[in-house]
Amino acid sequence: MNISLGPLLYCWQKQQVSDFYQQVAASNIPLVYLGEAVCSRRRELKWGDYLELAQMLKQAGKDVVISTLALIEAPSEYTELKRQVDNGEFIIEANDMAAVYLAKEHKLPFVCGASINNYNRASLDILARFGMQRFVMPIELSKAWLSQVIQDKPAFEVEVLGHGYLPLAHSARCFTARHKQLTKDSCETICRQYSKGLLAQTQEQQPLLRLNGIQTQSAACLDLRSELAAMTQMGVDVFRVSPSGLECIAKASALVDSINTPSALQSNTVPLSAEQCNGYWFGEAGLTMHHSE
Repeated sequence: MNISLGPLLYCWQKQQVSDFYQQVAASNIPLVYLGEAVCSRRRELKWGDYLELAQMLKQAGKDVVISTLALIEAPSEYTELKRQVDNGEFIIEANDMAAVYLAKEHKLPFVCGASINNYNRASLDILARFGMQRFVMPIELSKAWLSQVIQDKPAFEVEVLGHGYLPLAHSARCFTARHKQLTKDSCETICRQYSKGLLAQTQEQQPLLRLNGIQTQSAACLDLRSELAAMTQMGVDVFRVSPSGLECIAKASALVDSINTPSALQSNTVPLSAEQCNGYWFGEAGLTMHHSE
């Protein structure tokens, strides 16, 4: 099994992003996803900046994948998507079917992101014929579903989001801007103020969701590190850590150190808390934390 670091889903200042990936380059994380996957209005980094970071990571020995937007809404975004797909050097993570179409037209391999609704083996086999090398399981599906889908060894790899805030939905509306009484067209990139999204609570002051611009995330952090051994036995190829801060680099690096040590995999558990969740993996409500027996 490999450990991957997913794309940064939050709007950080350019220098903060650069410093983050400098530390990623110095780490032992073998597979890194890079790019703006949430909102095209986040212009702290341009396409050229992402290419420079990708090349820096490649020179550091990383496998680099360019992540694309999960919601294409405008012709300008489609034009930018064409540039990303046809970059001539790096494979893409297709997070919208438009990216799948372009990769197929250019006869280029791609990774299929979790935001594309792949719910059966037949659709996955079709995407594999289009050039899909790996797919990231949709976050609301379960271990039982995945086990059934890959019981006959597929021609593609399987990646599972195992740690990080769950990307639950995307919308044409910007919830962060709306919270600040701003329109989406004049949002002032207000999401820069929330490095891990804006926490939304119930009337009882219980954490419920995390608003990240046009993306809605879970309030609790998914943690499936205790399932690493089970995933390895099932045939999962990649365990993804979705970054939300510098501490995620250390977490991913520790997982890389442990994957070749069976005893470490078995003992790679963390204390349960109200801020963690893993229910979807066990076929339960996503916000619950399943207690291992």
